[in-house]
Amino acid sequence: MVKIKFFASFRERLGMDELEIKLDEKITIAELLEKLKTELPEAGKILGSGRCIIAVNQEVAKEDTPVSQGDEVAIFPPVSGGCGDKDERPVRVQKEDFSVGTEIDRIRRLSPRAGAVVAFLGTVREFSRGKTIKKLQYEHYPGMAEKKLMELREEAIKKFGILEVSIIHRVGELKVNDNIVLIVASAEHRADAFDACRWCIDELKKKVPIWKKEVATTGEEWIEEHP
Repeated sequence: MVKIKFFASFRERLGMDELEIKLDEKITIAELLEKLKTELPEAGKILGSGRCIIAVNQEVAKEDTPVSQGDEVAIFPPVSGGCGDKDERPVRVQKEDFSVGTEIDRIRRLSPRAGAVVAFLGTVREFSRGKTIKKLQYEHYPGMAEKKLMELREEAIKKFGILEVSIIHRVGELKVNDNIVLIVASAEHRADAFDACRWCIDELKKKVPIWKKEVATTGEEWIEEHP
């Protein structure tokens, strides 16, 4: 069986988290999606929208990507765009809040070569796109989200020549003024740390499977491809 998982607004529209389809032989993603449209007609509307992303075993797939028995396929919309303070993993996705000071201090102490530590902190704001926000709800694809965050970290270190970077993103229900995401970069020179921080948050919003639902006084809405 191939397990197909749905996330965020797609999960809500279909009314299910996942389903399984039996395969008699290896097929491509394009062929699998045709089978899915037959077994689940409502999925055809989503797949035909041109706004879905497909992943096979937590890697973004193309139409000709092969799929075999036992594979996990995820279908999700474009991404929106965490463990306690003692957790020292460089990337984390968690429900709990984090300590900005603790994380900055941890990164600062990792290398005596550090001449600058730059942090970006994203928080829940009360007013967004003309609406008063009551709360945000974040959802992620477990496993793939952490994997993509680690890839961002490794690429940032290589691209900007920095010493270290950590990325923490919270999920679940967050209220106004709550912390959402923290990126901390250390480098020998401040310009590299600033550039790495900005690049990481921009790439996170484009590539990491984390989705945001805004709950406003006027209603609820999943935010996709949001700057």
